[in-house]
Formats: sequence, C-alpha cells, structure tokens
Amino acid sequence: MEWFTASGYWLSRLVFQRALAVVYLVAFVAAAAQFRALIGARGMLPVPRFTARVPFRRSPSLFHLHYSDGFFAACAWLGAALAAALAAGAADHAPLGAAMAAWAALWLLYLSIVNVGQVWYGFGWESLLLETGFLAVFLGNERVGPPVLVLWLLRWLLFRVEFGAGLIKMRGDRCWRDLTCLYYHHETQPMPGPLSWYFHHLPARLHRVETAANHVAQLLVPLALFTPQPVASAAAGAVVVTQLWLVASGNFAWLNWLTVLLALAAVDGRAAAAVLPLPDPPALPAAPAWYEGVVLAVTALVLVLSYWPARNLASGGQVMNYSFNPLHLVNTYGAFGSVSRSRREVVIEGTDEPVVTPGTVWKEYEFRGKPGDVRRLPRQFAPYHLRLDWLMWFAGLSPAYARQWFAPLVTRLLEGDRATLRLLRACPFPDAPPVHVRARLYRYRFTTRAERRATGAWWHRTLVRDFLPPVSLDRPGGAGPR
Repeated sequence: MEWFTASGYWLSRLVFQRALAVVYLVAFVAAAAQFRALIGARGMLPVPRFTARVPFRRSPSLFHLHYSDGFFAACAWLGAALAAALAAGAADHAPLGAAMAAWAALWLLYLSIVNVGQVWYGFGWESLLLETGFLAVFLGNERVGPPVLVLWLLRWLLFRVEFGAGLIKMRGDRCWRDLTCLYYHHETQPMPGPLSWYFHHLPARLHRVETAANHVAQLLVPLALFTPQPVASAAAGAVVVTQLWLVASGNFAWLNWLTVLLALAAVDGRAAAAVLPLPDPPALPAAPAWYEGVVLAVTALVLVLSYWPARNLASGGQVMNYSFNPLHLVNTYGAFGSVSRSRREVVIEGTDEPVVTPGTVWKEYEFRGKPGDVRRLPRQFAPYHLRLDWLMWFAGLSPAYARQWFAPLVTRLLEGDRATLRLLRACPFPDAPPVHVRARLYRYRFTTRAERRATGAWWHRTLVRDFLPPVSLDRPGGAGPR
C-alpha cells in the first residue's frame, strides 16, 4: 500500500529511535544503581513482599516468575546494554523482525521493573516511556519506510501529554488562571536545577508571560499537530522550545526529553529541509504484508484503548498520570494541577551520642538532588532520576506520602546500610552508623539577591517542627513521620 509509509519522515524516525534508546539507557542504569536500597530483597519496599500480595494479572512482570537481586541486576544491565546497542544503530543493520524484537525486549524489561517498582516508580514519565517505547516497536527500521499510522499515534500521544497538562492546570489551581503560578513554581518545584534561583528572580511581569506562554503551548499548539505540513512541523518546533525551557529551569527526569522526541517525530523532513541542510531521503523498500498487518492491528488496539484517556480529557474530574491497564498503554498525563506557595523540606539528622540531651550534636545527611545545605547550588541531574530525592519532596508536602517507606529508610540509616548510603551525597558517619536518627521539617525559600551577596547562600531555611522524633534500633518507638 503506497499510503502506508511516509519516506519524508525517515530522518525524524532515525533521531527519534536513537534518542529514545538513550533515554531507555538512562532509565535502566538508574534502575540498576538504585534498586537494592529501594525495592531489593532487603530494600525499603522489597519486590518479593509486593509480588506475594499483588497477582501477576494486576502487575505483569518477569519478577513474578522469579526474583533475586542478582536476577534484577541482570535484567537492568541487559536492558542498558540493549539500549546502548540500539542507540548506536544496531537495529538498522538487522532484519525488520529482529529490530522489532529488540525494541519489544526493551519494553518488556522496563515494564517488568515499573510494575514491581511500587511508589518509587509511580511517576508519569514511567508510563510515558513505556507507551512511547511500545509504539517504537512498530516504527520499523531502514528496511522499511516509517509507517504513517504509527507516526499519527505518536502525535496522539504527544497531544495527550501536552493538552492533558494544559487542561489540568486550567481546571486546577487558580494561579494558573490569574497567571501567577510561576511566582512560586521555580522555588517550590520538586527538584530545582542550577538555574532555578535565577528563573525565580525574573520580574513578575515576565513570570506572567511565562504562564501565558505555557497555556498557548499546551492548549493551542497541540491542536496544530493534526494540521497539514508545514504547520504541524512548526507546532512541533514550538513544543521543543517550551520543553527546553523546562529543561533549563528544573529537573524532571526524562519527561521533557521524551516530549521533545515525540515532537521531533512529527517533523516532516521535507519541511525541515527547506530551512536546514538535510540529506535527501534514501530509497526505502516497500513494507512486507505481515508488517502492514501488525501495524494495522496495533493501530486498532490503540484506538480502542484511547476511549478511556479521551473521556478523561473531557471530564471535569480529570485525573493525571494514570494508566487504565497494567501494560501502561494509552495513558493520561498531566503535571502541576496545583502549585505549592511555600517549600517544605524534610532534613534527616543523626548523632552518635548514646543519650539524647538538649545539648546533643546532630549531623545532617546530605542528599544528591534535594535542597539541604543552604550554600549548595542545586545541581542538574535530569534526565537521570533520583527516586529517593523525589519522594523526600512528597514527604515534605505531607507525612502521608512517606508512611510506607520513611521508617524503613531511617532503620537502614541506623544500620549503616551501604546500598542506602550510596543513594546519598554524603554520610556524616563514615566509620560507624549513628545511635539515634531524627527528622525535622523546614521551610525553605530562595534567598534574595541581597541575601545571596551577603551570605553566599542560595537558600534560607526556618524550622517548622519535628517530623520524626529521635529513634534508635533499640527504641524505634512510634517511628512514623508526623
């Protein structure tokens, strides 16, 4: 069928697939580096305990069949190696079926991790990577032209990501409607980046322009993705620009980079060639009949599964970052339906003194990404995902977000657990674990320009209350956060 492929998108496909493989690589490396402390056999929320109470049909995963830390590590590093090979272009040198199998293996391996990851993997970009990765299976390789239907499915995914985020804002916090949300967001976002202090101190008028531009980018531009070229390519370019702005202003793991890739997949190479020195498309063979049949079947499946997210978009009770099926296919997305007006951070401290007194000296644990030391400039970690740091932000919002895992975290600090300490930037007890650990809740705000010049600090913090009273291995007490 001549209409089945679109040769003008061959370069978009190449960039999309190679870069998607890099995102997969980052995700698998992060999983391999962090899983032992988070979900390992001796982790805070162990996989074996989860699979014992949650059946396979609700969370399909290879780890329902077998779990050991060694097996998990092997799966994660296998995924990383396969992703690296695909990023280097291995799929384009393989038969079409083998290339599709390689992409499917990546999807299956990461699905297996996400479906046992529990709260540590409860982020919208996990589902976004799985849905994007699933569609990538059917994009083909250099043995066939990019299939038109899958290209449209990628645009439908991009539309849901952007339009869903725009709607949840307009239906949510009033500050999005009066254009004041960015007075607060750069300071209170989960993990500020090295430029966030500067973004926060932009003039209020520019913050209002930022907010208005966000509404245009998320509520109007996505509609243009379904218009003829070159308008659709221009809309994709607008998405890329706004996402790069978000990359510069914060740390949102691979969310923004995946959105950029989805936008690039909507760029027609012929339209781009009018303004850029791009090579001519190669001669691509006709698609085999079996491949056309598979793509048609997948398209039909996605259309059926689209009923639920489409209904969610139209609903006044819209939910965000929700999967309607355990395979994380055709999900609903969104972010920051509400924006915090102040930032609260949980600071964990320990002491090696056997008896806690008013004069006890407490030493602070330092995290890699979350604010702690007021003089430390926030770092850029995205697209790498620091899962514990992100959950610590949620803990600052409400102790309810931390009840599952905070007490196990404290226990492992008291034990000096090496896997847990590797998640941190610095441990103040290098020789022996502390005797007591406590946690305190602080209000953090960015310093003013004058405070920054006078003190050299990026943050100012004020004690709010105790989050967890002093506990020890001998006396865990009511060790839940409060």
